[in-house]
Amino acid sequence: MVIAAPSSGSGKTTVATGLMAALRSRGLRVSPHKVGPDYIDPGYHALATGRPGRNLDPWLAGEERVVPLFRHGAAGCDVAVVEGVMGLFDGKGETDFASTAHVARLLDAPVVLVVDAARQSRSVAAVVHGFATFDPRVRVGGVVLNRVGSDRHEALCRAALAAAGVPVLGAIRRDDAVSTPSRHLGLVPAAEREAEAVASVARLGELVTRSCDLDALVRLARTAPALPGAPWDPAAEVAARPDRTVVAVAGGAAFTFGYAEHVELLRAAGADVAVFDPLRDEALPEGAGALVIGGGFPEMYATELAANEPLRKHVADFDGPIAAECAGLLYLCRSLDGRPMCGRVPAEAAMTPRLVLGYRDARAMRSSLLTRAGERFRGHEFHRTAVPSGAGPLFRWEGGGDGFGDPMLTASYLHLHWAGAPALAQRLVSSSRSPSVLR
Repeated sequence: MVIAAPSSGSGKTTVATGLMAALRSRGLRVSPHKVGPDYIDPGYHALATGRPGRNLDPWLAGEERVVPLFRHGAAGCDVAVVEGVMGLFDGKGETDFASTAHVARLLDAPVVLVVDAARQSRSVAAVVHGFATFDPRVRVGGVVLNRVGSDRHEALCRAALAAAGVPVLGAIRRDDAVSTPSRHLGLVPAAEREAEAVASVARLGELVTRSCDLDALVRLARTAPALPGAPWDPAAEVAARPDRTVVAVAGGAAFTFGYAEHVELLRAAGADVAVFDPLRDEALPEGAGALVIGGGFPEMYATELAANEPLRKHVADFDGPIAAECAGLLYLCRSLDGRPMCGRVPAEAAMTPRLVLGYRDARAMRSSLLTRAGERFRGHEFHRTAVPSGAGPLFRWEGGGDGFGDPMLTASYLHLHWAGAPALAQRLVSSSRSPSVLR
């Protein structure tokens, strides 16, 4: 089932994450998914289910891969819960491409609409009626009312929705105890909160258990028909090098953004993946032949990253291939808000008041570690920092561009989903130093 809403802030993450935890507590194997490019919600989904949170994004990975990626992630599970993004029909630009509705159509899955009932009663039926009839290809199978104020308020909303013919599958009262800290346009990553995040997810599970009809929700999910085709298989996307290598992937609280399929593709291409924490580790993993430094919120940890001088020096001196996105780009710069970083990229990074976000149709202006001149990549940006890229950015797109590259480096703000471009994993592993030259 797909958990959607009329708009952001309606309570999708509360319901989706709580539902995942509630169903798992019943002994079900729950497959967690998120529509769109978001990295943060899947971290909470993983805590709720004990399985990797996975993204379904027609723009980043291609709409033809949505069903195979879904089937790959959901293999062996009893039920799959897909959290939507923004409003149900909000997609790229003026279209609904890559919207929650788009993904629901591709999966032929029923939609549960989460409606913020605060400051309205009978009007919720008009809202739901509009969403249920706007696109007949999208099946709204029920409603969960959020932020209900009282028994009387709930009764009014239920009566209105009964007249509209849409079943109410849950009613959640206002509860400040289950709020989750937010940053920019999303939650604070679960990896930054650790034990607190685990407790928060448990509270969400308890809230949904006592507020929603879990049996009815599972019955609704079972109305989704079987999906055709084979599951996505990383081993079919890349060729394994004959001699395995070690790819070191940055992790820890400062680098929490990453898609599960990236690691799966690296392993399929012949890499052993070793995670390191730039906040704590003073050396790279032993035998590292390549580095992947993904996204996150390094500006929150700039002081601690700067203080770890031994690791910064190891990264600066590393002579193997490095692939970096967003936070990784910042870490590779000479400095971030005046604090020293690794110096592999000849630029100074700084925080800005402006949030830059959106899908990008990018063209590689020249070849680098991961790119070949003229290739097109579909990605997205999400940052509040700026890194001057000089006269020759690695990528260009309508209205902008950025990035640095050479035969051993690709570093940019552009977030890419490697399932949509598996050659990226192949190129990184192929360029990784072989075991015979590892130090």
